[in-house]
Amino acid sequence: KNLQRVNYVIGQMAGRSPVEAVFDLNDAMDQRPLPVGYRAELAGEGEWKITVDVFRDLGLAFAAALVMIYVLLVGQTGSLSVPLVMMIAIPLTVIGIMPGFWLLNCFAAPIGDYPNPIYFTATAMIGMIALAGIVVRNSIILIDFIERIRCRPDTTLTEALIEAGAIRLRPIFLTAGAAMFGALVIILDPIFSGLAWSFIFGIFASTLFSLLVIPAVYFLINRDNL
Repeated sequence: KNLQRVNYVIGQMAGRSPVEAVFDLNDAMDQRPLPVGYRAELAGEGEWKITVDVFRDLGLAFAAALVMIYVLLVGQTGSLSVPLVMMIAIPLTVIGIMPGFWLLNCFAAPIGDYPNPIYFTATAMIGMIALAGIVVRNSIILIDFIERIRCRPDTTLTEALIEAGAIRLRPIFLTAGAAMFGALVIILDPIFSGLAWSFIFGIFASTLFSLLVIPAVYFLINRDNL
């Protein structure tokens, strides 16, 4: 190749992420330097190239989904700031998803006939994209209820936040619990288990933190209008 002698070493991954193999190869080459005049290059072909392309495309789809959600919320609320408050629930899912998958990989529990599964796959990324629309629902319900209570005479912002949180607490937890239990039926599937775990971890964290973070941010934005 390019008028130079080349030796190709090809391997197939089974039950292990290609990323881990790349890290192990880099560590091995650091510990055993090649002789002068030799060099090693890692080529992203086959499964590795497909994985990179899939995650790149899903990342672009996720960004497009966020833009579309924001546009829809702006059209519904007639405000540029309120939709941003509602969409805070989306990054809160990452607080649950990333540590959750890290714990799963630590335990490395088998799925079906696969003794060493890979949890964070393309289906897990699809779950994150789907969660962007699901978790915003709770924010919409909560903020809409807050603004309805604020329309009452002699009702302060603090009172509206407390009352809305207390009234909507049970419905929000019930809908979140229903979605999480619905995802439990596919956690044993070797292909779609990542999707299920994304739903479970993301909905759990987003629901828990949304009830605290969203009212706090809403208060900071509207405290001058008390």
